[in-house]
Amino acid sequence: MTADEVKRVADAVTGAVGAVVVGRERAVRLALAAVLAGGHVLVEDVPGLGKTLLARGLAQALGLGFARLQCTPDLQPADITGSFVFDPVRRGFDFRPGPVFTGLLLADEINRTPPKTQSALLEAMQERQVTVEGRTFGLPRPFHVLATSNPVEYEGTYPLPEAQLDRFLLRLDVGYPPAEKEVEVLRRRLARRSEDASVEPVVDAERLVRVQAAVETVPVDEDVLRYCVDLARASRGHPAVEVGASPRGSQALLLVARALALLDGRDHVLPEDVKECAVPALAHRLTLRAETWSSGTTAAEVVAELLRTVPGPAGSR
Repeated sequence: MTADEVKRVADAVTGAVGAVVVGRERAVRLALAAVLAGGHVLVEDVPGLGKTLLARGLAQALGLGFARLQCTPDLQPADITGSFVFDPVRRGFDFRPGPVFTGLLLADEINRTPPKTQSALLEAMQERQVTVEGRTFGLPRPFHVLATSNPVEYEGTYPLPEAQLDRFLLRLDVGYPPAEKEVEVLRRRLARRSEDASVEPVVDAERLVRVQAAVETVPVDEDVLRYCVDLARASRGHPAVEVGASPRGSQALLLVARALALLDGRDHVLPEDVKECAVPALAHRLTLRAETWSSGTTAAEVVAELLRTVPGPAGSR
């Protein structure tokens, strides 16, 4: 697919999702870019901001199967992956797939389930497969996870370990909508006369795979490659950071920047594409020093400082 074709598809998807997810243009754009880049998204924000609606709307617009998994402290790994169940008729065990066997899995409040259960998603997110009792089962293609986390209510929660955070291509915050957008949310709710909001499919899974393949063909100049690496390396030496972004972080910058270029109808990556995704691609990969964390400085602020201080390619803004 050409850059223009991808842009037309992306515009149709963002328009369809934006019809129900009002005032979240940035979140929709970055989440779509992450999906086109083949990655997973963690949305970390307070309840009631439309995170579930965003996930369901994306799945519907992209023609993907959708499953919502409500994470709780008593959730077991088998509740995600599925398990073997004895069939008394044929006197044998049959595998019954769990909710992970879908196109887009919403893991709601993922930090409310224990690490043992969180880790059940690791193989699925990285290898696109699950292993149950020694047998491996492939997941549908494409497969993506959109997980949500509540950053303000910590009682009874289990923070995601760095190894799992690193599996998410982007971490997004949705944020409160402007006043006029919030009024528009209420207007559309009145017009619907129902709590349910649906999105018509724009593409199907097969066409989405072709769009994702187009992202892999976008060339990247050497100076933009080095800019991605420079940002990641600068995070490792920052005085506020204990553990900086790994090479997976610089790869995340590259992957999402290519997708953003296609969303804008370009067949080449600009330094501005890297800057646009730098905070959501890198901030969750940084481990801050204790004194930094206690002072109130956030990882997003550290990445923003890197964007100001690390020289970009010549001609970038």
